[in-house]
Amino acid sequence: MPPIPADEVLEVLLVDDELSTREILEQFCRSRNLGVTVASDGRAAITALERNPSHFTIVLTDINMPGADGFEVLNAARAGNRGCYVVMITGYATLDSALRAVREGAYDYIAKPFSLGQLDVMLARIKDRIALERENRDLRRRLHSGKNPPTVQPNQFGGTPAQPALQNARLPPAPAAPQPTYTQQPPPPTYGGMSSTQGALGARSARVLTAAADSGVDQRVATMEDRLARMEELLRIAVTGKR
Repeated sequence: MPPIPADEVLEVLLVDDELSTREILEQFCRSRNLGVTVASDGRAAITALERNPSHFTIVLTDINMPGADGFEVLNAARAGNRGCYVVMITGYATLDSALRAVREGAYDYIAKPFSLGQLDVMLARIKDRIALERENRDLRRRLHSGKNPPTVQPNQFGGTPAQPALQNARLPPAPAAPQPTYTQQPPPPTYGGMSSTQGALGARSARVLTAAADSGVDQRVATMEDRLARMEELLRIAVTGKR
């Protein structure tokens, strides 16, 4: 994506009622070649936004401030400039305030204390997104301002370069394919309402079932014989007292 021009300065509105926080953030933003306007409370920030809504690209605002809180600053920034990136900063982070910030259009939510490296990464993401949005707008402008494509003229054979004349040529009808002949085979003989195939399958199934039944009977008989032999051995030991 094309980078933001080096001579272009993104304007930041910094809003915080703590003097030490304002000074640190102001110095950091200026070291990143960002233009900075400082507001000591929410009312001053809203006044600056209403005076020049499209001037600020990024708004860094605390949430808990006297007069007007950070959500009022967020709404004022989004009302005047939908493309403004608002970052909420708070020392009292809660899930409810984070969800509310996202619902009302904040770009990011940072809880105090935070590192300047974290803020640096966030500003880099904002710059990348701004560059991507500009590239998309440029592509749309080129698409809408482009000329209509030239009309394709048919060639002398009635076709076009994309559709050769051979595709438009009429071919003689193909000869009809010969119809296959079928010799009717006599049905297989039946036995008692069943065909020979059905009868063979039935006989085979009966043999399998009979063999399975015989195998089961033999197994049960062998088990009973083992039990009787064991009982005889126990009786012999009980009578003679010898193992």
